Amino acid sequence: MVRALWSAATGMIAQQTNVDTIANNLANVNTTGYKTEVAQFKSLLYQNIQTKTTSANGDAKPTSAQVGLGVRNSAISSIFKQGSLLASDSVSSFAITGDGFFGVKGADGNTYYTRSGNFNISTGTTGLTLTTSEGYPVLDSTGKAIVFSADKVASNIGVTADGQFTYPDANGNDQLIGVSIGLFQFMNPVGLEKKDSGLFAQTAASGAALNEATAAGVAKSTISQGYLEGSNVQVADEMVNLIVAQRAYEMNSKAIQTADEMMQQANQLKS
Repeated sequence: MVRALWSAATGMIAQQTNVDTIANNLANVNTTGYKTEVAQFKSLLYQNIQTKTTSANGDAKPTSAQVGLGVRNSAISSIFKQGSLLASDSVSSFAITGDGFFGVKGADGNTYYTRSGNFNISTGTTGLTLTTSEGYPVLDSTGKAIVFSADKVASNIGVTADGQFTYPDANGNDQLIGVSIGLFQFMNPVGLEKKDSGLFAQTAASGAALNEATAAGVAKSTISQGYLEGSNVQVADEMVNLIVAQRAYEMNSKAIQTADEMMQQANQLKS
């Protein structure tokens, strides 16, 4: 009965984490570039009640008796499935179709990666800089901040499907200006470390970032200007998962209540 108490308690803790994960998905249903997270579980240690042996008659017992001691969360993984493209009125809004990530330079000087293309063009002493909503510079295909000369009009800056920036000439025809927005891929994107503001950090599990402009053998992503990639959260699925997690939590709670009642009855036994 003590085993039942602890096993059910681990189940409640694990399902609470599951509910927290689902709630975070629902909270970010309208977050640009957000990727659904899924809680994964694994069983804890098993206690041997009876080992493989023989019976009193000498017959072999092919199996042992083991009792599981509960469950725990093993990982919370992001599902990098393509989100739907949402139209935007901003010329500095970009959506990725494919496996690529935008690269941004964080406040600490490190490079981070994001699927959110909700960018701004800010005016500075060096010209026009493409930044995130937090002010982090967006990187080009060479790993440098994307900066346009101060004489350019932000509303006239365009981007081709392969990420090259254009600007109209005197005749109004778009011309390449020699700057491309950086797109990066990872061998194992699930291994990326999640940061705030929709940013991801490279880890040993994710592998090194592969620059689509220079890496061979990677499928190139495409960019759509005037669009944003919406969250890939499916509300109906998350609501079903929430009900399942809630029922699992209730069943573990019921198991604790039942074990408590059995212990109470055992304590009340009289010889």
